[in-house]
Amino acid sequence: MTDGGHFEPVQVHFDDLDAMGLLHNSRYALLVERAVSAYWHRLGWAPDPTRSSFRDVFLAVREFKVTYHVPITGASEPLVHFWIERIGRTSALYGFRVLSADRSVVHAEGYRVNVNLDPGTLRPAPFSSELRAAAEPLLSPAGASA
Repeated sequence: MTDGGHFEPVQVHFDDLDAMGLLHNSRYALLVERAVSAYWHRLGWAPDPTRSSFRDVFLAVREFKVTYHVPITGASEPLVHFWIERIGRTSALYGFRVLSADRSVVHAEGYRVNVNLDPGTLRPAPFSSELRAAAEPLLSPAGASA
């Protein structure tokens, strides 16, 4: 996917770098997490159910895959482009790319699967209609029919 979804700027700090001055491999997941969280927080999501605009507050990452292409060197402000490939009854598959600020370089790409959990049982729970409606702008054309 190259169109649609959302582009979120993120920051790479000096302490995110490894001994060679490259963004440490584990930090790519953190950049994606920060980008997705910032997007949903602006829509009113919060981990505290008394403050959240959504009933779905207990989401867990079930799977995360990243392929690295071009290292990020030094502190910078890349973009995370993300979208929802498909949303099922209890889980959603996000696609993502970590891009240079000018969008000309793909540093990494991959996907992550989030599962909505019932906080009392820690078992998968269906997404609310409110969350589904809020997720629509992120859906890829194939995911909209899932």
